[in-house]
Amino acid sequence: MSKPRRALVVIDVQNDYIDGALPIEYPDVRDSLSNIGRAMDAARAAAIPVVVVQHTAPAGSPAFARGSPGWGLHEVVRTRPYDHCIEKSSPSAFVGTEFKAWLKRHRIGVLTIVGYMTHNCVDSTIKQAVQEGFAAEFLADAAGALSYDNRAGGASAEELHRAFAVVMQSRFAAVASTSEWIAALTAGTKLPGDTIHASHRRARGQNRIKGKRKYG
Repeated sequence: MSKPRRALVVIDVQNDYIDGALPIEYPDVRDSLSNIGRAMDAARAAAIPVVVVQHTAPAGSPAFARGSPGWGLHEVVRTRPYDHCIEKSSPSAFVGTEFKAWLKRHRIGVLTIVGYMTHNCVDSTIKQAVQEGFAAEFLADAAGALSYDNRAGGASAEELHRAFAVVMQSRFAAVASTSEWIAALTAGTKLPGDTIHASHRRARGQNRIKGKRKYG
C-alpha cells in the first residue's frame, strides 16, 4: 500500500500576527517565520502541495478585517509559491470552506500544520482534521501563541504553546521541529505519534520519581 500524500497547511500567517493587532509572543516570531519559510521551501522541493489559509473578518473588526494591512499575508508566505489558498472566517480551516473537498480531490492523507495561533486556529484545524479521518503533524517551532488574561484566569504565551503541543502529541498530531520534519521527508520516515494512556503513564512515573527525590 502506498503512503498517504502529505500537504503542508500554512495557517493565518498574516500581518496582524506579526506587527499588527495580535503580535505573536512565543516562540520568537522571527524564528517561527523563518521556519515557516523553510517548511514551504522543503515542501516545494519534495513536491508536497502547499495550502495557504487566510482568516477574514468583517470590515471594522479589530483584526483581520478584509482588505486591511493586517489581513494581508506576511511576505514570508506571500512571496513563496503555493498550490491553493483558502479563506476562512472560523477557527477551523474546514468550517465553511471547500478545504476537505480539495484534500480529497488531491488524495491527501496527512496534514502538516504550521502557522498561527497554536491554541486557536491551528488547534481547531488539527482536531477537526483527525475527526475527518486525516492524520496530522504539527511543527511547533513554525507556529506561535499569545498570552491571555480573562475571567477564567491567565496564561502566558509560552504556557499555552507548550501545553497545547503536549496535548496534540498525546492524541491528535505528531509534534516535531521543522528540522525533524525535513529530515523525515528526506529519509522517507514517519514522525512518531503517541497516545493519551502512554503520555499519562509517563507523567505519573515522572511524578513518582520527583516525589521520591523530595521525600526520600
